[in-house]
Amino acid sequence: MLSPIRLVSEAADLAAHRHNGMARKGRGNEPYINHLAEVANLLATATDGVDAELVAAGWLHDSIEDTDTTRAELAHTFSERVASLVVECTDDMSLPKAERRRKQIEDAPHKSSGAKLIKIADKISNIGARIQSDPSADERDDLADYTGWAEQVVAGCRGGSAWLDTKFDDAVKAARALL
Repeated sequence: MLSPIRLVSEAADLAAHRHNGMARKGRGNEPYINHLAEVANLLATATDGVDAELVAAGWLHDSIEDTDTTRAELAHTFSERVASLVVECTDDMSLPKAERRRKQIEDAPHKSSGAKLIKIADKISNIGARIQSDPSADERDDLADYTGWAEQVVAGCRGGSAWLDTKFDDAVKAARALL
């Protein structure tokens, strides 16, 4: 079993290697690892750093969805809980986008407390990445669409961290100010 520091460090290392070369939407195609670091940092802050498995899962939350990483690999390398959290946050990419979005809204209230926190942190990061000074009409449309959908997902995830709930509300306010 890895120490808490090793668990988080190994998760960050795996996430960096598996997402190497990927860019995120918004913010000028910044490296995708920046999104994973932001999610992990939000989780570490929300839990005052006491839940290394949650922070590790934050680093890895997109690894099954976006790379060839498997649940079995995560369970073996990290822990069963880390693997379970990542699986809970993984969309079925064989479904159309509209169906994946609908399922996230529908499934959110039934997720574990940890997966709910990851979902909120993920939405905070993704809204923030879409906020740009002087957005184009298309960027404003994308921001409005994503923010409205994220609010529906997060409605089913609230209550586990007042700090994360407030950070999400602040992200929504910043987005709405541009619309």
